[in-house]
Amino acid sequence: MRVLILGGTSEASALAGALDATDDHDVVTSFAGRTASPVLPPGRTRIGGFGGTDGLVRYLRDDHIDALIDATHPFAAVMPWHAHDAGAAAAVPRLRLYRPGWTAHTGDRWHRAPDLSAAASLLTGLGSKRVFLTTGRQELVPFTGLSNVWFLVRSIETPDVPPGMTAEVLLGRPPFTVDNERQLLRAHNIDTLVTKDSGAVATAAKLVAARELGIGVVIVDRPPQPPGPLVATVSEARDWLASLT
Repeated sequence: MRVLILGGTSEASALAGALDATDDHDVVTSFAGRTASPVLPPGRTRIGGFGGTDGLVRYLRDDHIDALIDATHPFAAVMPWHAHDAGAAAAVPRLRLYRPGWTAHTGDRWHRAPDLSAAASLLTGLGSKRVFLTTGRQELVPFTGLSNVWFLVRSIETPDVPPGMTAEVLLGRPPFTVDNERQLLRAHNIDTLVTKDSGAVATAAKLVAARELGIGVVIVDRPPQPPGPLVATVSEARDWLASLT
């Protein structure tokens, strides 16, 4: 079975590794190319876009793909819809591998926001002054213009801090520990954490540290997903593939 995995998440890499270890699958994992040095999983890989839905349809047909698994980030807003439409057009079964979001616990001070602009507006209402911003290096613009707010921006690669934003950049690749996150929040006198609801285990330590220190958290909700089969784990994705044979 020839399987195309739309990657960029730990689940995508884990699935590629599990399938590559068998003789039953020929796997290729595709990366969008937004990260300069992605950690590549076992098996074949490709980097770069397909050229929209039509380009993905051509790839599915030309490479004789038997199954398409969309394991892109929960905040991928465009590719899941391209995968949905391309799978239907090429008559290739498609599955969304989509990890659950985080769950609030007793002591959490969470504030939900539908998007990044709403998250920035919430900071003004909360009276935030020193903010730990972990929303990604390409999504800082909504937070410009908050002249009375200082940001600690953490990302894997160096972001372009836009004019009008007072920020210090911290580079780091997950996983992170609770001890390190606690020390980081204390050292920079952080009063608010802003994050996307990625649901990733590797980055959840900051939420635990914020809870322990009584720090407010602004959590950005995920974008809508297309209809169709959806699973939360690599094991379930493997079961789905098995059901196609």
